[in-house]
Amino acid sequence: AADVHRELGWQPLVLRPKEALALMNGTAVMTGLACLAYARADYLLHLATRITALNVVALQGNPEHFDERLFAAKPHPGQMQVAAWLRKDLAIDAPTAPLHRLQDRYSLRCAPHVLGVLADSLNWLRSFIEIELNSANDNPIIDAEAERVLHGGHFYGGHIAFAMDSLKNLVANVADLLDRQLALLVDERYNHGLPSNLSGATADRAMLNHGFKAVQIGTSAWTAEALKNTMPASVFSRSTECHNQDKVSMGTIAARDAIRVLELTEQVAAATLLAANQGVWLRGQAEDARPLPPALAAMHEELAKDFPPVIEDRALEGELRLCLQRIAEQHWRLHA
Repeated sequence: AADVHRELGWQPLVLRPKEALALMNGTAVMTGLACLAYARADYLLHLATRITALNVVALQGNPEHFDERLFAAKPHPGQMQVAAWLRKDLAIDAPTAPLHRLQDRYSLRCAPHVLGVLADSLNWLRSFIEIELNSANDNPIIDAEAERVLHGGHFYGGHIAFAMDSLKNLVANVADLLDRQLALLVDERYNHGLPSNLSGATADRAMLNHGFKAVQIGTSAWTAEALKNTMPASVFSRSTECHNQDKVSMGTIAARDAIRVLELTEQVAAATLLAANQGVWLRGQAEDARPLPPALAAMHEELAKDFPPVIEDRALEGELRLCLQRIAEQHWRLHA
């Protein structure tokens, strides 16, 4: 390191007492990762709600599943909020087309109940993270006024470990929800009149095109990996240092797991968003097509700038990566 400093002309950082330990302390690392994970999960909640609204249109779903009176009977606040966002996205108070069915499949009908668990949990997860972020986790703690040196265990990151183990479970459920919606979209047995695999090819070219088939296969794999990573890390404490460090939080592994589950779920969201947009476009080609609700029309128009309809098969990896970049940037303004 000294040789590299000399070569680059850098002035080495001289650490003061306890700073080396602070740089390596897992409690600081896990808390920093938790802050990043929280922000990503919060945006993902909004995005998954918007994707669900697009899929209600693409699958000709029943918007009455999100009626305010229904949710007054089971008033979890986050669940009610997601239903309200869906009503706004779908302009549910406006005249609707005749209903095709009383009950949609669970991945549409129960979307507020799945996403609502994440919405309700984010508040207490934020409390855990903020208290940890604004706390001392060093050891010992010095009481200068009383001239006391207090040895304790504030380095233990149990609250962050539990928060991240919980968050990865919540986020993986979002991946599973969107994966199920995509599976309905591409299957002509369940998508209520859309072409197989959402292909936009003309009838004479249909047999030569696969549309979103490969995207759905990839999405299923990403979802499976996300679900596999939900095993809680905090219960796998190991004893070290001759049993001095005999019970540890494992919070950094939990936070890393949460980040990985978020990465995978964002990939699922990108794929399902592009497929939902394709489904909405296909519905719009029908002679009896109804105008999209304002929020969804604006989103559809915005997406069209970067992601044109898939008519003839083309490589979609670049567009999926661009969509992931847009998600990372929190590019789309969703639910003020």
